[in-house]
Amino acid sequence: MKRLTILTIVLALGGSLCAQTTWLGQSNNQNYISTGMPILLIAPDAVSSGMGDVGVATTPDAYSAHWNNAKFAFIEGTMGISTTFTPWLRNLKVGDMNLLYLGGYYRINKRSTAAASLTYFSLGDIEMTDILGEKVTDLHPNEFAFDVSYALMINDNLSLGATGRFMRSDLTNGQTINDGSGNSETHAANSVAADIGLYYQRPVSKTEEIALGAFVSNLGAKLRYSEDNNNQEFLPANLRVGGRYTNRIDDYNKISVMLDINKLLVPTPRFRSDSTQDLTSYNNIGVIAGALQSFGDAPGGFSEEVQELQLSAGAEYWYAETFAVRAGYFFEHKNKGGRQYATVGFGLRYNIFSFDFAYLVPTAKLSTNPLSNTIRITLSMDLMPEK
Repeated sequence: MKRLTILTIVLALGGSLCAQTTWLGQSNNQNYISTGMPILLIAPDAVSSGMGDVGVATTPDAYSAHWNNAKFAFIEGTMGISTTFTPWLRNLKVGDMNLLYLGGYYRINKRSTAAASLTYFSLGDIEMTDILGEKVTDLHPNEFAFDVSYALMINDNLSLGATGRFMRSDLTNGQTINDGSGNSETHAANSVAADIGLYYQRPVSKTEEIALGAFVSNLGAKLRYSEDNNNQEFLPANLRVGGRYTNRIDDYNKISVMLDINKLLVPTPRFRSDSTQDLTSYNNIGVIAGALQSFGDAPGGFSEEVQELQLSAGAEYWYAETFAVRAGYFFEHKNKGGRQYATVGFGLRYNIFSFDFAYLVPTAKLSTNPLSNTIRITLSMDLMPEK
């Protein structure tokens, strides 16, 4: 059981699960962007995780709701389900934090597909103490998101997708928090959001195929953990664009290479002369206004806007559609979180069953990297592979 003070709970659980989405202040040109529920950006599957977290234009599968809902329109098969288990922050010796994902799809007809998924994140058991180290209570913080998607094929090469999502973030189990300016009664934060995706794929020869994708996700109401207007968080609204090139070398060998670019659609924090964040002004920004201004509001100008882009690159090799090997790399600028890691993975497919595994290898020079030893294990079933 972990022992954390009330202040630590607020800081650590409010967004420190994902390096880019943690705001710790401004120093050495670092200017992180803070959001609530960073689990919404964590790769839920071992397939894309093994390729540097690419996914907007990868081959459609049961995890397309996370990467690009429009891909569902081109998915092979009629119905399938998939689940992933991810032990979290194992390198920090935190043994009871886990991410679970369950997703499924059903092809309605030749041009449309429906899907649903559930993401559940358990932060384990936490012993909450006051500043004197005295036990206050035991907490069981958790977050979950449930969504429903629909994808429609516009023509033989192009599709659109839409998703509706409900989220609940319960970090303090209703405890009263002293934030330094007085006591604040907290509660679970609920929100709704929408995603929209665009996907294009086309063969360019008998053996080659290209695919392009664009996906806006998690655009929705802010999370409020109390009635204090300064205690609310933007959802991690995100724009993802990218492409894929696939070459079927012969009847047994196929290789694909992919590239994704990500940009948070969240305002960049601005600071006063004393290096403290102007929360009042920041929290008065609306969701849509914040998404639009996120393309040009960085205090450092264009150079800082470029720093806010995340890059993912990956490759996948299949032998006889039975065995796959994957590798990739994820890059985030050091001033925007500094997550930089290589990934490797493999996949096995037999009949209607698939098994995938991914392992993350941090490359950023940190004395203790919380992403070390991160693994993901995915199990999938094509319940009706042919209609």
